[in-house]
Amino acid sequence: MSKQAGSSKSDSSKSGSSKSGSSKKKRDGGFSGKKYAKELKRLHVELVKLQEWVRHEGLKVVIVFEGRDGAGKGGVIKAITERVTPRVFRVVALPAPSEREKTQMYIQRYVSHFPAAGEVVIFDRSWYNRAGVERVLGFTDEATSKKFLGQVPFVEQAMVDSGIILLKYWLEVSPEEQTRRLRGRITDGRKIWKLSPMDLLSYNRWYDYSRARDDMFAATDTETAPWFVAPSDDKKSARLNIISHLLSQIPYQEVPRTEPVLPERQERGDYVDPQYPYRYVPAAF
Repeated sequence: MSKQAGSSKSDSSKSGSSKSGSSKKKRDGGFSGKKYAKELKRLHVELVKLQEWVRHEGLKVVIVFEGRDGAGKGGVIKAITERVTPRVFRVVALPAPSEREKTQMYIQRYVSHFPAAGEVVIFDRSWYNRAGVERVLGFTDEATSKKFLGQVPFVEQAMVDSGIILLKYWLEVSPEEQTRRLRGRITDGRKIWKLSPMDLLSYNRWYDYSRARDDMFAATDTETAPWFVAPSDDKKSARLNIISHLLSQIPYQEVPRTEPVLPERQERGDYVDPQYPYRYVPAAF
C-alpha cells in the first residue's frame, strides 16, 4: 500500500515535470540552447554586415518596437544590439516627459533622437505612447489621442521622404504568457526593476489596450510605414524572426575590406616591469 502510494507520487511528479518541460519547449519553439545560439550567431554576422553598409552608404534607419508590458521588446532589442557597435546602433528608451517637454510639440522629444547619416536608432516604445499607455491610463483624453492618430501618418511620411528607413514592430503576447512573465518579475531579483507601478495599473486593462491597439493599426498601418506583427509567446523564435525580417527590409551588401594582419610587437628594449603595489580585484571566483 505504502509502496503503491509512493509510486503514484513519483509518477505524478514525473508527469508535472514533463508538463513543465513541454510548456517551456513550446515557449522556446523547440529550440535547444545550441540551435538558438547557432541561428543567432548567423544573424549577428548579417547584422554586422548591415551595420557596415549603413555606415558606408550613410543610411538613416529608425526601428520602432511597441507591445504590451512583458511582450519581449527588451529581449529582442538586446538580441539585435548584442554584437554591433553603439556608435551605429543607438537605443532610445525615454522616461516620462519633463515639465518642460510637456509644453513642447508632442513629437519634438522624439525628433531630437532621429538618426543622422550612418545611424540606426531603435525606439523601445516611441511616440505611440500617446495612442497606448497615455490613452488607456488617462494621461491624455480621447480627443487628443484621436487627433494624434490622424497626424501620425503625415509625420511618418515626412520621415520617409527625408530618407529615413522606418520599420515598426508590434510584439503580440497572449494574456496567459504575459501573466507568467510579470509574475516572474515579482519573484526574480534580477527582474524586479522591470515591474513598475504603471505595469500593475496596466495589467488589468487588457481589453482597453486591445481597443487602443486596434485603433492604432487602423489609423497608422500605412503603405509608407506599415506595422509588422510578431507573435512573442515564444521569445527565441520571435527574436530570430524579427532580426531575419528587418534584414530583409533593408537592402545591403557586404562592404569589401582588407583582411587585417596583426603586426609584430615591438621588442622589450630597456623596459622593466615596475614593482608597483597594484590594488588587485579579489579573486572571489
